[in-house]
Amino acid sequence: MKNLAGLMKQASQMQSKMQEMQANLERMTIEGSAGNGLVTIVLTGKGDMKSIAIDPKLADPEDMDMLQDLILAASADARKKLDATASEEMKKVTGGLNLPPGLGLPF
Repeated sequence: MKNLAGLMKQASQMQSKMQEMQANLERMTIEGSAGNGLVTIVLTGKGDMKSIAIDPKLADPEDMDMLQDLILAASADARKKLDATASEEMKKVTGGLNLPPGLGLPF
């Protein structure tokens, strides 16, 4: 029974650390860019878009396709960086254990 109590205590500690990590991620902002900085997007740690900055020289009505492509690329860049940051934070909490997907972590 001592082992079970110890495991329960460890699980509880890990749960607390994961909740703390999720709160830290929610406070973070991650920036992604495309077109050598012509389009910049900032995401919250939960993946919500917080802001977008577009260099005025891109506002050419004849070249809206490129602008739209750069917005998508900047968003993908920010999301990739967010996922990498969340993965690193998760490794800190789990001690490098690869937990199975579907645990609802970090989102």
